[in-house]
Amino acid sequence: MARILSIDYGKKRTGLAVTDPLQIIAGGLATVSTCQLFDFLKDYLTKEDVEMVVVGEPWQTNGLPSENLARVKAFVQKFNKLYPNIPVTFFDERFTSVLAHQAMIDGGLRKKARQNKALVDEISATIILQGFLESRIHNK
Repeated sequence: MARILSIDYGKKRTGLAVTDPLQIIAGGLATVSTCQLFDFLKDYLTKEDVEMVVVGEPWQTNGLPSENLARVKAFVQKFNKLYPNIPVTFFDERFTSVLAHQAMIDGGLRKKARQNKALVDEISATIILQGFLESRIHNK
């Protein structure tokens, strides 16, 4: 089996997570500057077999699209042109930042470490991917 890659796309930074080859566990991969994202993906996708990409879909709690949704959709359009053989699916990313901060607290990270936005983005991507994996199990 191939991996599933998760992307928490942001204006400045993008968090990435990936499954193991058996698609059982999601783990953080990296946080990269969004302007360098396609360079990172090109390198990663030549080294690893990726079956699917899950992109966090940003919605506000009131159900309206967030200001980042247009950027996310533009990214996905470009990704689809560059990698037409890798399907992309969206997964609701509401509350992932809150959950990421809670995971950091639960993990015993000090306040200074919890302020690391790059770590928050990577953990958010991991939460998106784990949520996607769990939804596939429940929808079978």
